[in-house]
Amino acid sequence: MADPTLMAMAPPPAAAAFLTHHGWGDAAIAPLAGDASFRRYFRVTDGVRHAVLMDAPPPHEDPRPFVAMARWLENHGFLAPAILALDEVQGLVLITDLGDVRFRETVDADPTCEEALYGGAIDLLVDLARHPAASLAPYDRAVLHREAALLIDWYCPAVGVEPDRDGYVAAWDAVFDHAIVAAPVTVLRDYHAENLMLVGEGRQLGLLDFQDALAGHPAYDLVSLLQDARRDVSLAIETAMLARYRAATGADEAFLNAYHVLGAQRNAKIVGIFTRLWRRDGKPRYADLCPRVWAYLERDLAQPVLAPVARWFDANIPADRRGDPLVIAA
Repeated sequence: MADPTLMAMAPPPAAAAFLTHHGWGDAAIAPLAGDASFRRYFRVTDGVRHAVLMDAPPPHEDPRPFVAMARWLENHGFLAPAILALDEVQGLVLITDLGDVRFRETVDADPTCEEALYGGAIDLLVDLARHPAASLAPYDRAVLHREAALLIDWYCPAVGVEPDRDGYVAAWDAVFDHAIVAAPVTVLRDYHAENLMLVGEGRQLGLLDFQDALAGHPAYDLVSLLQDARRDVSLAIETAMLARYRAATGADEAFLNAYHVLGAQRNAKIVGIFTRLWRRDGKPRYADLCPRVWAYLERDLAQPVLAPVARWFDANIPADRRGDPLVIAA
């Protein structure tokens, strides 16, 4: 039987013909990264030229949203990979290479640059919020409910909890008005330290993983950045960066309520997704990230605006059932 790890590192069968057709036939192909989806990435190198090959295999993935958002971002002055070649049928996209200097590793290696780097990431969101939303589906109440349900669909069964489903929906419904905005902006949805590249000597922020963008509340991407599921972000940094965003935009207390509602919703969703990645997709490393996400979720639930949701959690998921689902289920 073939080693699945080696198979995951192998370029897709159609890659050679695709690259040849677009003038990269002599390029070397090396695995670069994968993510929680079916997408995989490879660096292609031909002499001094280099680019990145995205494999977004249908029917699991559709490269068109990524392509559309990359072009929108570039047209509005943001640094996203340029589209060099595209085969929608095969799910192959050749994009410019933003390099290897990632926000996450940079700030972990040198904590003294944390405030400056997060400040730059906040400033980008301030700029993004100045633009009317791209032509995107709305991040509406139905989507918020569907995502929040991932916690009761996947996490609760994994840890032996039988939740009050109707009460869960009602609790969220009581707070979601705070998460809907009259003038939506482009919400990238996975705006965090592992999807931000530092490009060039000026460390310009390069954007990745924005194919799931929706038109919604600007607070969502702040939550994604400042309550990072993959990296501990201190309360001090979170507080300082929220203050920086509010000072630049004039955001009021209603914005903070939206931030915490969307924080709780996003973190509940992520707990469900990470549990699904373990149980359904055989990726147990994601279960290990859940305790951090629970800590963020409880930080948000402590806010008065989330009282109905907090009451539901207190009544349905005991403290000893909150954490790493793989460990709790053992």
